[in-house]
Amino acid sequence: MDKRYIVCLGELLIDFVPEVNGQALADVTGFQRAAGGAPANVAAAVAKLGGDARFIGKIGRDPFGDFLVRTLNEVGVHTAVVQTDEAKTGLAFVSLRADGERDFLFFRDPAADMLLRADEVQTQWLEDAAVYHFGSVSLIAEPCRTATLDAARRAKALGALVSYDPNVRLALWPSADAARAEILAQLPLADVVKVSEEEIEFLLGVDATTGAQQLLQQGPKVVIITLGAEGCRVVTARQDVVIPGTPVAAVDTTGAGDSFVGGMLFQLASLGVTPTSIVAALAEPGAAERVFAFANRVGAITTTRRGAIPALPTLAEVQ
Repeated sequence: MDKRYIVCLGELLIDFVPEVNGQALADVTGFQRAAGGAPANVAAAVAKLGGDARFIGKIGRDPFGDFLVRTLNEVGVHTAVVQTDEAKTGLAFVSLRADGERDFLFFRDPAADMLLRADEVQTQWLEDAAVYHFGSVSLIAEPCRTATLDAARRAKALGALVSYDPNVRLALWPSADAARAEILAQLPLADVVKVSEEEIEFLLGVDATTGAQQLLQQGPKVVIITLGAEGCRVVTARQDVVIPGTPVAAVDTTGAGDSFVGGMLFQLASLGVTPTSIVAALAEPGAAERVFAFANRVGAITTTRRGAIPALPTLAEVQ
């Protein structure tokens, strides 16, 4: 089977983004509706670049759920979405400070995406996966936690490269300790892990250099540390290199990390890397620079426009 899909599983929700930056959430009078959810953003980023992306998730049988599926389909994502009457589609209200950074208020008590069951994830959705990507938000509650990890194991057994974004959102977890324990517990499943310096500090209590080595010891083959406007740092058993970022005037950082991941996975899939070949492939002269300078540009462009999916660039824009 032609394994060319980048398959993303997890939350799909509505981001309500303020029309004006620099206001506290309590003071915002107008919001724009935008499709969101980190794994959905990654899938959309891949599709906008021209890659083959599939999103697996669960939505409410409601107008917001319909809007989300339509939005993903319009940018070219193949949706493998289950609908439910048990809960409504999740919402997040996002307040943008003057510098483009964010405050979140989530409505997920529970949201439909948290109710995805392992038996609802069809094997045919995983069989053609070159990459399986997931984040930590879908690990917070059952049954979605089991569905996420079961699909990861199935995809891995089928030969997919497994990508994991810890994407720490403490407001959604019962406690910081619960978040730390669960996020760290799933590292052995992953081949590629994307973290920020702040996430390393939270998860391990150490600096980025020490943390990257500790993460590699847990099983991942590649650790990517995002450095915001400074770019990213790529660490494997064979290299530790900083790839400079692309300077832009940021308007809204929503989705920047997700679009970076989408750009990275698009590049890795186009190289045809596998779990056994990725370290050697990235050690080839210029390979890491090509993959991650591209991903940096995708992330940077996304910050120059509002929202997550609406802000994602096409391949022509990145080039």
